[in-house]
Amino acid sequence: MPIVNRIAALTDEIAAWRHDFHEHPELLYEVHRTAGIVADRLREFGCDEVTTGIGRTGVVGVIRGRQGSSGRVIGLRADMDALPIEEVSGVPYASKIPGMMHACGHDGHTAMLLGAAKYLAETRNFDGTAIVIFQPAEEGGAGGKAMVDDGLMTRWGIQEVYGLHNMPGLPEGHFAITPGPLLAASDSFEILVHGKGGHGGAGPHRAIDSVLIGSEIVSALQSIVARNVDPMKTAVVSICSFHAGSAFNIIPATAMLGGTVRTFDPGVRDLVERRISEVADGIARAYGGSAETKYTRLYPATVNHERETVIAAEVARDVVGADRVDDRTTPIMGGEDFAFMLLERPGAFIFLGMGDSPECHHPAYTFNDSILGHGASYWVRMIEKSMPAA
Repeated sequence: MPIVNRIAALTDEIAAWRHDFHEHPELLYEVHRTAGIVADRLREFGCDEVTTGIGRTGVVGVIRGRQGSSGRVIGLRADMDALPIEEVSGVPYASKIPGMMHACGHDGHTAMLLGAAKYLAETRNFDGTAIVIFQPAEEGGAGGKAMVDDGLMTRWGIQEVYGLHNMPGLPEGHFAITPGPLLAASDSFEILVHGKGGHGGAGPHRAIDSVLIGSEIVSALQSIVARNVDPMKTAVVSICSFHAGSAFNIIPATAMLGGTVRTFDPGVRDLVERRISEVADGIARAYGGSAETKYTRLYPATVNHERETVIAAEVARDVVGADRVDDRTTPIMGGEDFAFMLLERPGAFIFLGMGDSPECHHPAYTFNDSILGHGASYWVRMIEKSMPAA
């Protein structure tokens, strides 16, 4: 079964919703305008329940099928927030808010799930309950965790949960998924190096050089992946910032390093966290200084459940055909807070191809409206195929 006919007829309307969201991006939990429009639309569609304020600014809609004998309850999730990036895409509906843009396609995700909600509320051709979830603060705010902590799964009795994300570089209208880890755990760290300030020209021997210590730490941290992590597993340790000093001839007393860690395996995550602190402290002490490490766990790995991955791949094949679905795609090191929902309930996260496009988080990123029908149809078929009406 290809793109649902009714969804095809709604494509222009879905695109108009997306363009409006794109023009008015909002960050993290401050998605008040977007969430308000989503809630209003869900009420207009005739959803049985519409609840706002879940996870601070999240929206949940309940759509009951014509039959409810199965007792099945399935959640479908879209994210709503944008990024603090100045847009240079040149599209006619570009962001009207300086310094903000939808550079990751969450406007498209929201619009696709709204389209599916409209169809499901009209037809109700399923036996069970569909829960449509519109989440804030995916981009670094852990909005998925906030919604879970606010009772998302228990309040509505969600038994399975599914997510979708666009993927630049994957051919347009193709789907990609794999069981097990699909996206990495995403963590951050800061290392504050303490030395002793001094004159870099007249008295370097009387100083303890925080810049030198920091430089040694940058190099040594790469040994964690090269010599501590099992070569059959994987990790990324990247130093992405180094701040020290304010004059060309003064050795600063302190230096601040910052970076990111990506892992799939919980044991590797523990190892890397421990070794960053040990390596930094050891090197600093060898040079007569000290180092304080602050390690912050952000998002866990996004791990797809086996059964639900099979279901998601079958649904995708129904929409685009078997030759356009890769059910053993290679995991990537990006992070995604849908991971918090997968820790609570079985489910699966899938990628939908955008074709050629700048990468997500690029100021020239442009969402491909041609995939709106594929995404909305995927959501519709997920409900109708998983909870078929008699």
